[in-house]
Amino acid sequence: MAKRQVSARDVAELAGVSRAAVSRAFTPGASIARETRARIEAAAEELGYQVNHLARGLITSSTGLVALIAAEVNTPYRSALLAALTEQLQADGKVGILINTDRSDDSVAKALRQAIAYRTDAAIVLSGMPDSSLAETCRRNGMKLVLINRDEERPGSLMIRVGDADAGRQAFAALRAAGCHRIALANSKAGTASLDDRARGFREAAADAGVPILEEALGATAYQTGLDLGTRLLSRTDRPDGVFCTTDLIACGFMDAARRRLRLRVPQDLSVIGFDDIDQAGWESYALTTFRQPVRKIARAAVQGLAAPATDAPQQRVVLTSRMVWRGTVKS
Repeated sequence: MAKRQVSARDVAELAGVSRAAVSRAFTPGASIARETRARIEAAAEELGYQVNHLARGLITSSTGLVALIAAEVNTPYRSALLAALTEQLQADGKVGILINTDRSDDSVAKALRQAIAYRTDAAIVLSGMPDSSLAETCRRNGMKLVLINRDEERPGSLMIRVGDADAGRQAFAALRAAGCHRIALANSKAGTASLDDRARGFREAAADAGVPILEEALGATAYQTGLDLGTRLLSRTDRPDGVFCTTDLIACGFMDAARRRLRLRVPQDLSVIGFDDIDQAGWESYALTTFRQPVRKIARAAVQGLAAPATDAPQQRVVLTSRMVWRGTVKS
């Protein structure tokens, strides 16, 4: 037979106080005599009592739980962002609950319904996009929505974006300054707002300069995609001598195709720029010139945004910048 959990009433009986006194002892800022608090804490330690925050949340309408809704959680950038978010939430006295989804909006909708059912105070959405009716349901339940690198308007939510189009323009300018004449854009077919904006900025800069570019997009945002793109583009008779890869994972695969399959030298024969500044970008095997995602600033802005109540006010927007990190993959 399962053992009954130790309750606040058990602690009260052992400490010789009221049930209300136990509640005050474990409520930050509550008024209680020092001696009484010490007696209650000693009784709780002896019994192995832990505060039931979920039960308290049903009374106070605040559980301290925040749903983190994300796909591709095993990729380096996404795992780094999730680590930063959970650290920031814990520092703020909250607990993050990860709901692993695919990229589809349907999967995100299912995850949001789970978050509502578990009475989370908020949801931070990193993948997909909730439809407007579900976003309204969240608002009516007092649940704050934070959308990271999403594009659509949702009243009452906080949207956090990075200046991806500006990074695309900078990438093109850097390749041109390095003397590249046949410039390429390597992308996945994920179609996220961030990837689309990076590609758009790159194309716009090329068009403004009157420079035609090679462009290819394949599959998922993954190392294998970069390997396939590199093999395809670099096997052409007019192979590129400079490429902007919309993520570092794609860039790493592209570089390995260049060096291992086609025996090209980086950066002497091919300049490569990535985006994200994942740990692997700094490894000696790659030493990739890239754009650093402001991961900690994103996490800080997201958690700070949870302090505002869920309302039907216009969507708030925070736009952050990515910094270019120069390493060894662009010809000087």
